[in-house]
Amino acid sequence: MASGAKIEAFLEMMAAERGASDNTLASYRRDLEDADAFLEAAESGLAGASPAGIRAYLGDMAERGFAATTQARKLSALRQFFKFLYAEGLRGDDPTGVLDSPKKGRPLPKTLSEAETGLILERAAQEARAAVEGSPERIAAQRLSTLLEVLYASGLRVSELVSLPVTVALRDERFFTVRGKGGKERIVPLSGKARAAVALWLTERARHPALAESPWLFPAASERGYLPRQVFARELKGLAARAGIASAKVSPHVLRHAFASHLLQNGADLRAVQQLLGHSDISTTQIYTHVLEKRLQELVQKHHPLAD
Repeated sequence: MASGAKIEAFLEMMAAERGASDNTLASYRRDLEDADAFLEAAESGLAGASPAGIRAYLGDMAERGFAATTQARKLSALRQFFKFLYAEGLRGDDPTGVLDSPKKGRPLPKTLSEAETGLILERAAQEARAAVEGSPERIAAQRLSTLLEVLYASGLRVSELVSLPVTVALRDERFFTVRGKGGKERIVPLSGKARAAVALWLTERARHPALAESPWLFPAASERGYLPRQVFARELKGLAARAGIASAKVSPHVLRHAFASHLLQNGADLRAVQQLLGHSDISTTQIYTHVLEKRLQELVQKHHPLAD
């Protein structure tokens, strides 16, 4: 079996057995095909690569200027691939087993202050109120306002947010269930303000048969039937600029980070935030420990009798 066929078999396994998302599968494909292209001349492709060949590939990535984080991600994809080949009896060894991962730092997530987040949410609500009912501008503005309120209230991944079924909104409850990575379900909150925004969106949505008949909360004329996340990201950047905040600083993922950071700043437990974000491992959530450290320092300075 050639390398290309083995890569396809690996991706099929990731989709069928591990529930990998389309984005994850696309990332694995890019990484494995990049390695295969490099190793094709020297070692007849990725599937037959030796440890020396993999090491040469990693060195080539460094020379091409890839960050250590990117190199580590690509090596992780290779490890998963060779683990699969070994388990399936397609290879008797793992050439990545003797390799060390590239050293990488732990960058802090980009986020927004509570004031900046408030400005963005208020600007979105203002634009929705100002647009004429039933107009295309009202549809876009109210949809964006609702997306942002739900995102900041729940901390959903953008892919989870745009693909919400309309049944979530029709129940009008304080909590709802979302299916996240790997098909895992979790309970997420919906604030009163977010529920009010959803109600306004449902009213606007009901005015348009093409929207009202969709099973998705945020329908669109796209391949999947709901709003593409790229469109949401683009609309958010435009809104941020109109609110006086640099668009380069803002994205849906940054608002997810703001949700987590602001919870921790206001006393939430790290384990609770992990569950809300849908992180399977607490180590992923620990990127926010800088928030906890700052809060603890402030508590000591404020309450310790010997603090300056």
